[in-house]
Amino acid sequence: MEKQIVHLFVFNTLADWETGYAIAGINNPAFQKRPGHYRVQTVGLNAEPVMTIGGMTILPDITLDELEPSTMLILPGGEAWDEVKNTEILELAKAFLEADIPVAAICGATAGLARAGLLDERPHTSNALEYLQATNYRGAGFYRNQSAVTAGNVITANSTAPLEFAYHIFKKLDLYDAEILEAWYGLFKTGDASYYFTLQQLTTQPTS
Repeated sequence: MEKQIVHLFVFNTLADWETGYAIAGINNPAFQKRPGHYRVQTVGLNAEPVMTIGGMTILPDITLDELEPSTMLILPGGEAWDEVKNTEILELAKAFLEADIPVAAICGATAGLARAGLLDERPHTSNALEYLQATNYRGAGFYRNQSAVTAGNVITANSTAPLEFAYHIFKKLDLYDAEILEAWYGLFKTGDASYYFTLQQLTTQPTS
């Protein structure tokens, strides 16, 4: 079976920790409903390597010119958003949404969506309402003071919520059974080992 592609936008200043849980969960078949069904593919503004805030170098798998609608588009945060860069990807984000494909944005990427008018008429969150109001944003009435929000095909999260961001992405992709997703989230949120044993119980097949 051909794998479904989840695209991760990569760029200089990318906040590498913000999508760590999400891309690891998508690429790691452990606990998944359909192991190996999805694959993460990175997409850059061009073919040049990019450097994350953490100093990691990433060579994009494809460029924006090669990007076609897929299963989901993930937009990480990073300083480039506050410098009003990455505008090219926003047109493609619009195209994804028009094609009924989910777009997930965290931290600075939410400001990019706001600047493009993509948050004006749907519930969403960000780092703060005031942060979005620095753009041409008109969606204050839809702002939610929450870690992460899913509204139709748009997922938004604030900078402190990479775990919640991943949770909402996994739920949207139907990556795990509901009980497994809750146990996974509980384990990483609390560190309580009982959630690990629950995961093992839920994913261990009985032997005859």
